Amino acid sequence: MNRRATAEDVATEAGLSRWTVNRAFVPGSNISERSRERVLAVAEHLGYHPNLLARSLHTKVTGQVAVLVDDFANPYKLATLEKLAAALQAEEMVAMLVHIGQHYDHARAFLHADQRQVDAIVLLGTGFQDDSLQQALRVGGPAVYVLARESTHPDIPSISCDASASMAEIVKHLVARGYQRPGYMSGARALSSGLGRQKYHAKYWRQHGVRKIPELAAGAYDYRSAEAALRRYLSETPAEQRIDVLMCENDVLAIGAHDVAQREFGLRIPEDLAIVGYDGMDIAGMPMFGLTSYAQPMDDMIAALVDMLKGRSASRSVLLPGQLAVRKST
Repeated sequence: MNRRATAEDVATEAGLSRWTVNRAFVPGSNISERSRERVLAVAEHLGYHPNLLARSLHTKVTGQVAVLVDDFANPYKLATLEKLAAALQAEEMVAMLVHIGQHYDHARAFLHADQRQVDAIVLLGTGFQDDSLQQALRVGGPAVYVLARESTHPDIPSISCDASASMAEIVKHLVARGYQRPGYMSGARALSSGLGRQKYHAKYWRQHGVRKIPELAAGAYDYRSAEAALRRYLSETPAEQRIDVLMCENDVLAIGAHDVAQREFGLRIPEDLAIVGYDGMDIAGMPMFGLTSYAQPMDDMIAALVDMLKGRSASRSVLLPGQLAVRKST
């Protein structure tokens, strides 16, 4: 057979109805096991594979999930995308990556995803605007979720690491080590999704009498921005007035800060400046850095998201605990 085999070809060869052939490829469908095995055997012989696009027209389920990303400078996003894509494929779904950048704004990204008739949209980034989100939440549109950040929109559930619990554990560790002058390095300013880390970092230090925490604003989640932020702070601040521990909003910032502190200012880590990261990237644990970092429970977060996508659990915001990895940087 030179042309591609069809469901009608399988039905004719198997001596069964077209309906039975279609149902044989739907998990849990109400047909006998004998008929299913007959259909699958004939389909393999003819080289037939069901047309998922055609099936989606009938079921209204495409199996496509749009993943909107706007900060590829953060390598942690790549590891997250790998895990997310694998988890979706294991459930017979597929990730459709939409890169939001200088030439492709959020409104166009949501429209593009909706026109593709995706089953859901996952926000994996920082700067999602309220008006765009409102458009995405129109009646009959795909479900929208925030992954690895906290949603600030009441109608969009998020699956994220528990920022309060993680910062409580980090501050407890730092206080026990004797640090008294904390600083905080922030990254990109989010619009409709947040991290909450800075808020809880300040909250738990206040409980130990620290009221004012210098903010070193990197403005982006990348290595060079972290270098510039710490370079500026160390150049402008006398040694006796400097912080003794820097909490960085993620591992990329921590690595940049670690490098510039040692290479340009000759600081000893942790004797002169302790540094803490967040995310749990593999590179943070390498001997050249040895960064103390809080690992996000990404496997559990993605599993929770997939359960919602598949309807196995209700769509709601959840906070999951991670794990503090103490290393030589503190």
